[in-house]
Amino acid sequence: MHVLLDVRMADLSADEVLDIVDEHDQVVGQAPRKDVYARKLRHRCVFVLASDAGGRVFVHRRTAQKLVFPSLYDMFVGGVVGAGESYDEAALREAEEELGVSGLAAPVPLFKFLYETADHSWWSAVYEVRCTLAVDPQVEEVAWHAFLTVEELESRLPEWAWVPDGLEAYRRLLAWRAVQADRRTTS
Repeated sequence: MHVLLDVRMADLSADEVLDIVDEHDQVVGQAPRKDVYARKLRHRCVFVLASDAGGRVFVHRRTAQKLVFPSLYDMFVGGVVGAGESYDEAALREAEEELGVSGLAAPVPLFKFLYETADHSWWSAVYEVRCTLAVDPQVEEVAWHAFLTVEELESRLPEWAWVPDGLEAYRRLLAWRAVQADRRTTS
C-alpha cells in the first residue's frame, strides 16, 4: 500500500504547476514541475528551519521517491512554491505537511537567495518556525526524523549525505545570524 501511495504522490507532485521566474524573481511563465526539472527552469522554493520548544532542530532523511535529492538528509522542511502561491503561504503549507501538524504558527521570513548550479536554479526563501506540536511527518516525504541540538546537527554535517541546497541555505543562515548578532551588539 505505501509503495502505491508513494508512486501516486510522486505523480501528483510531478504534475504540480510552478511559476517560472527570472533572475530578479519575477514570474515569466508556468510549467508542470516535471518539465521545470527536466528543462532546468528557474522557480521558487522555501526552506523552513523548524525547532522544538527546547531549540532542537528538526532533521530528516528524504524518501527515496522524492523527485529531487532522494534519500538525502535535510535540516529544513519545505519545497517548491506552487503557481500563484506566495512564499509565506508555501512556507506554512510545506512546514505543516512535512511535520504532519495543523495549526502551526506562521514561519518567520529571514532572507532570500538565488540557488544556482549546473542542474538547478531556484529562488530560495529561508524561514524559521518554533513547533511545539507533536510531529507526525508525512511518510511520502520523510523516511526518518529526529530533533537534534545544534551541536548534534553540526557534528553530523561531515558524516551524513545532505541535500546540497539545504547545506547552502544553512551556511547562509549561519552567516545571516552572525550579521544580525553583530548589528545588535553595535547598536
